[in-house]
Amino acid sequence: MILVTGASGLLGAELTTQLLEQGKKVKAIYHKRPVSIAGHPNLQVVQCDILDVIALQELMTDVDEVYHCAGLVSFTRGNAQMLFKVNVEGTANIVNASLEAGVKKILHVSSVAALGRIRNNEWINESMQWTEETSNSKYGQTKYLGELEVWRGIAEGLPAVIVNPAIIIGPGDWNDGSTGIFKSVYDEFPWYSEGITGFIDVRDACTAMIQLMDSNIHSERFILSAENASYKDVFHMIAAAFKKRPAYKKVTPFLAGFVWRLAALKSRFTGSAALVTKETAKTALTKVFYDNTKLKKFLPSFTYRSLQVTISETCTALQQKLNNH
Repeated sequence: MILVTGASGLLGAELTTQLLEQGKKVKAIYHKRPVSIAGHPNLQVVQCDILDVIALQELMTDVDEVYHCAGLVSFTRGNAQMLFKVNVEGTANIVNASLEAGVKKILHVSSVAALGRIRNNEWINESMQWTEETSNSKYGQTKYLGELEVWRGIAEGLPAVIVNPAIIIGPGDWNDGSTGIFKSVYDEFPWYSEGITGFIDVRDACTAMIQLMDSNIHSERFILSAENASYKDVFHMIAAAFKKRPAYKKVTPFLAGFVWRLAALKSRFTGSAALVTKETAKTALTKVFYDNTKLKKFLPSFTYRSLQVTISETCTALQQKLNNH
């Protein structure tokens, strides 16, 4: 029996689908938004909050493997406390329940944000850690502290592996998470930044996770990133696939600073979350290069889809969703 946390998210839903396709039995847990996959004979869907220690212990009784995909992604200052609750305390609860239930192995989904991504023109690899100087977000700090809970579990005898995905791309809900990039391009949002970061297809991320779980690899962390690309190039590829006007106005550091301050002011008056924060504005201008060679050394047969293929197939799937509505 396999437990997947965060099964209603982009990554958790794809992972659950792939595991079921392989004939595995899955217990998929979600917090608020229900899991879209249902009615499969090998699937149990359970609503559970990872902060509920007793519910977690009950769920784990017959579980052999755990994929911990649940987490909170936020760059809004007001959410700092919740980030610590979900990403640190929630992970500690998963680790403790796994230890108590005698789970055979756990795979923890962290983020490249936990590696500290603000480093001038140096490649980022798995040996790097989050520090105050290399990060600008509470999110990155909480993902790093969540990893420390997993390392504690390893020290206490729990076989575990950690993955640090870059920006995950796939046809999820485009009003939420990383798929929001597609909506802004579809709506012909005019601004682009020349920041660079890593991108990975959600299908590849899940395939790598399953291969790592099924191997005898443990006590290691892996960056999951197919390609490093500029936001400008990514926006242009999406625009071409959607046949939309590509972004044509460049965001400068001065402009980014102005925009996040304006968004913060607007959010104060309206009470809704700011679309651009100080952290996201700074991240969008940062040029980050992820070294993805470690995973290939451990899984020599694993290959990534190209970013071009991922974007074109994601646009097609999103377009179909729009047409069906």
